[in-house]
Amino acid sequence: MPPLRDKFSIHSRAVVCQDVEMRGDITVGAGTVVHPKAAIFALVGPIVIGTNCILEEGTILVNRRKEVMRIGDENLFEIHCRVESPVIGDCNTVSTKARLHHTVRLGDFCVIGAGCLVVPVEDEVLPDYTVVYGPNSERRVWSGRGKLQEQDLRRKHAEYLREMLPKFNRLRRSE
Repeated sequence: MPPLRDKFSIHSRAVVCQDVEMRGDITVGAGTVVHPKAAIFALVGPIVIGTNCILEEGTILVNRRKEVMRIGDENLFEIHCRVESPVIGDCNTVSTKARLHHTVRLGDFCVIGAGCLVVPVEDEVLPDYTVVYGPNSERRVWSGRGKLQEQDLRRKHAEYLREMLPKFNRLRRSE
């Protein structure tokens, strides 16, 4: 199968820095912020990123499947995380240097802790409010307490980045 032609659809209110490495068919939703040195690779199927997401430096998103990789709204991908999950719900946090394999799908309000590796043998869906933490990638369920404060903080973070990043970086537009 021939590789996908590069095709980027970036919403006019999204902030995608010029030195983000992008390959394949990629759609970036309104209000999403992609820091410099991030990488988005739609190797086989397309990647669709929802609204108001934050992809920090060194984040790598990869789609090796034919199906569309769907990333919901208001997700935070911290520095040097790697995500190959075909489906990510809304309001999730993938912490610094965490890795998600292509056999796992995230629900909503999940937290993958710093340095955690989530590699199930068979396809698995992490239910809403799942927290993966510690050196052995242990799991528990979060009560959801404080989620509104977390969402407000994330919105303010994204708002600040949308204002500041264009002052110091060139931006990428749709091609």
